[in-house]
Amino acid sequence: MPLDHYVTLGRSGLRVSPFALGAMTFGEDPGAAGCSVEMSEKILATYLDQGGNFIDTANFYANGHSEKILGDFFAAQPGRREHVVLASKFFGNMFPGDPNGGGAGRGSIRAQLDETLRRMRTDYLDLYWLHNWDRNTPIEETMRTLDDLVGSGKIRYVGFSNVPAWVTAQAQTTALLRGWTPVTALQVEYSLLARTVEGEIAPLALNQGMALVPWSPLKNGFLSGKYRRGAEVTDSARAAFVGGPSEEEYVIIDAIAAIADELATSSAAVALAWLRAKQGTVVPIIGARRVEHLDANLAALDIELSPEQSRRLDQLSAPTLDYPAPMHGAQRAMLQFAGTTVDGEPSTVYPPLLQSAVRY
Repeated sequence: MPLDHYVTLGRSGLRVSPFALGAMTFGEDPGAAGCSVEMSEKILATYLDQGGNFIDTANFYANGHSEKILGDFFAAQPGRREHVVLASKFFGNMFPGDPNGGGAGRGSIRAQLDETLRRMRTDYLDLYWLHNWDRNTPIEETMRTLDDLVGSGKIRYVGFSNVPAWVTAQAQTTALLRGWTPVTALQVEYSLLARTVEGEIAPLALNQGMALVPWSPLKNGFLSGKYRRGAEVTDSARAAFVGGPSEEEYVIIDAIAAIADELATSSAAVALAWLRAKQGTVVPIIGARRVEHLDANLAALDIELSPEQSRRLDQLSAPTLDYPAPMHGAQRAMLQFAGTTVDGEPSTVYPPLLQSAVRY
């Protein structure tokens, strides 16, 4: 599958590549752990030349330098910006000393967007993400402000990132009932080492026609193939901050490496292929500090896991989900035992799980 095999982003008319390019690594500002402007532009050009069109950043990545790199790149190539999907996020306070300089209040959102548009040298964003849940601002205020910005032409679509499922459901219901712009996509941490979104957020997205846009799909590089038992990782910019994998994580890392050997590909390609095949619209964000990192990730577009390989990874990485997810199996078992049709098929087998289910 090539990068120009576009998919619609959730229940919208926005067409994006199957992988988004994350620009968090663009810029070498203090604390950014990123790459130079020249390398950033090479990575960006490589992605675009292969048909990619979906680029994601945030207003505080590299202290705003990431947005500026993107803005300068497209300003130097007139006419190209209109053919890409530019997305950025708001929340962090970019105005030191101003108590209303961050968050998701009406004035803050507008101020942050104006600064983002200035740095990115564009009149509009194709997608604007709420980066985190603002507990101090009513969700109605946030959604109304975003709808106003859509109406003004400054943004085209709305997304949420790192927001609880119940808050997202409240926002979506409010928007639909009041005729405001709904949430089109959810940006969440999701990988073979981080699957808790499958408890509440992924089902919500599937039900509401929202796309899932996973960040850190290789879990801090743990799934890239560079982490092996007993080997020291020296070329990871994040290793000093996040440490190394746990023993439980190495079990999954080893399984991915074994499947990569079976398919004559990389661990990164296997991990990304597993994620891309999940139910619904799933568009992982891939990041890179070198062009070869990008190429290794894009190899996943040509990988298809067998049912047995997918099942192996599913079982090894099965997450422990919070309430009420653990009840679902018991509820299903009781329905089957009662003769109720489940998934279109009546059950005649006494489920072993019922023995534990009826005790509670």
